[in-house]
Amino acid sequence: MSTQSPAPAFDPHDPLGIDDLLDDEDRAVRDTVRSWAADRVLPHVADWYERGELPGVRELARELGSLGALGMSLTGYGCAGAGAVPYGLVCLELEAADSGIRSLVSVQGSLAMYAIHRFGSEEQKQRWLPAMAAGEVIGCFGLTEPDHGSDPGGMRTYARRDGGPAGDWVLTGRKMWITNGSVAGVAVVWARTDDGIRGFLVPTDTPGFSAPEIKHKLSLRASVTSELVLDEVRLPADAVLPEAHGLRGPLSCLSHARYGIVWGAMGAARACFEAALSYATGREQFGRPLAGFQLTQAKLADMAVELHKGVLLAHHLGRRMDAGRLRPEQISFGKLNNTREALRICRTARTVLGANGISLEYPVMRHSTNLESVLTYEGTVEMHQLVLGKALTGIDAFRG
Repeated sequence: MSTQSPAPAFDPHDPLGIDDLLDDEDRAVRDTVRSWAADRVLPHVADWYERGELPGVRELARELGSLGALGMSLTGYGCAGAGAVPYGLVCLELEAADSGIRSLVSVQGSLAMYAIHRFGSEEQKQRWLPAMAAGEVIGCFGLTEPDHGSDPGGMRTYARRDGGPAGDWVLTGRKMWITNGSVAGVAVVWARTDDGIRGFLVPTDTPGFSAPEIKHKLSLRASVTSELVLDEVRLPADAVLPEAHGLRGPLSCLSHARYGIVWGAMGAARACFEAALSYATGREQFGRPLAGFQLTQAKLADMAVELHKGVLLAHHLGRRMDAGRLRPEQISFGKLNNTREALRICRTARTVLGANGISLEYPVMRHSTNLESVLTYEGTVEMHQLVLGKALTGIDAFRG
């Protein structure tokens, strides 16, 4: 006779039992951030989105810092030193509230702080990282330019020496679509020099630096997005990140941030799936709940399958990252799949909600429009397809 215990009841919110993959610490991190988002973001985010602003962003950053969410996968300097899976769970829970909040955390920790932690001098790390981990200083990451997005090697921002090899640096150029730009205290700016592409730490109160906010966005509206303008910005010799040479520097930062997107996109998808499931079981048409129609059940089933496949993929990549075995091509695999599928889930959820799907009373359209940005930033669909294509075939087709 079998002594195997009976299977647990089926949970429509966790149909594969993925929660079993988490340990107690993972669950504690997830639940803490989920509770914070429910209290501090969800009651207000529809209004923020409609107004196209993120009020109190500095206060939110300090609260996120107190939770240990800023630079949480980094070690030392006030950072939590958490594993890849807890960090991913934080990204998922924050994006389940809104992609703009997750972007705030991703840019702070996985781009700006990561660049300083990985490529900075000890003096630079001591100066910036503790305050950034606490949310007292917000950072931004200046790579994309008005004319150069997918091809950062073509950047025009230029840094020249003034006064010989030990002299000041003078930066001139523009960066575009920069999250946190107008609220940042420090900008990590990548520029072309006579010796190749280098990274610079630019305090945002430096003369010649400005960060006008970008308005009229139809996506990521509850997020601060700016242009960076560098007009003969003079920096001391030690403003350069000493360990970053060439494009490998900024691209390694992007890989770290893309990993968070793999998780975050599934947070937006989960919010839309759960909204559709709740709506379908509570809304009646033709004398029965919407969930009682075969076509509606087919939509819910397909959404659930892609959602939880995506979460499993994120878990797998997280375990590989913790084991030191995660490759950039695998991150591209996750970013490509999860952003595309998340957007499809949101669009399907909108059809379940009918006309109510376009209302800010529900999260579906807000998440769907946000994901239009998530789909293309930090690597468009086409770029990640080509990364995978090169890995699969051994042929570089980026310029083909």
